[in-house]
Amino acid sequence: MFDRILVPVDGSDPATAALEHALEIAADHNATVTLLYVADTNEPSQTRVGTDVVDVLEREGDEIVSSARERAAARDVPATTDVVQGAPHDAIVDYAERKDIDLVAMGTHGRDGLERQVVGSVAERVLNAASMPVLTVRATDDPPTYPYESILVPVDGSDHATAALRLGAAVAERGGAGLSLLSVLDDQLLGSLTGDAERESRARDVLEDAESTANDEGVDDVTTAVESGSVPREITAYAEDSGNDLIVMGTHGRTGLDERFLGSISERVVRTAPVPVLTTNRSS
Repeated sequence: MFDRILVPVDGSDPATAALEHALEIAADHNATVTLLYVADTNEPSQTRVGTDVVDVLEREGDEIVSSARERAAARDVPATTDVVQGAPHDAIVDYAERKDIDLVAMGTHGRDGLERQVVGSVAERVLNAASMPVLTVRATDDPPTYPYESILVPVDGSDHATAALRLGAAVAERGGAGLSLLSVLDDQLLGSLTGDAERESRARDVLEDAESTANDEGVDDVTTAVESGSVPREITAYAEDSGNDLIVMGTHGRTGLDERFLGSISERVVRTAPVPVLTTNRSS
């Protein structure tokens, strides 16, 4: 399913957590991992050593990818390394496209402060731009579970959610995991002319169709639920309460003011999810 996995590394705790998780996936899939360091051209990096001018970031990158390759070798995972220059999110997406990557695995919260709040983290920008699935992993005290035993897919009947459902079902079917399907009645929607009973009825219909799709994809262990509240908050709370090991979501499910000023639902889930989040921006 995943033959070529790209892992951007920068020596941070989130990147290391993503690397360790990606190596588990790679070992299971007999995949090759590419370890990529991006020397950020937005930051000054050249310095003089003796009579030579060297790029400090590229030198640092060589050390970081070498260390990451040692981790891969310890797990008998074949790995290649590369150091490139550019704006990190653009360089990662371009590299993944050129190398025909199947999966990008990244740590989240690699950037802090005002930059992350205003323009979003590198991981969030990559997951919105990449044509292939992106797996985001947070650095926590407890490493992520793998193989996955229970996978959560939020569904709303949109094309992007259906694409995520098919991806989540494929991951579940391959690993024998159970699939949880969740529909959230957004209590922040304003001006809705539809009553709660009708909204819930529609949500049940969406879940029924989604369960049928999951069954068609070979997954029989399916549970469904309807919750009401803030969509990203309910998704993360459900994953934590239900013990899901992975959340699979479509991106670009929301547009307009909500996405521009508050961040898309997928981005907000990525920032707070207790487990890895696998996203796809493909539509069904």
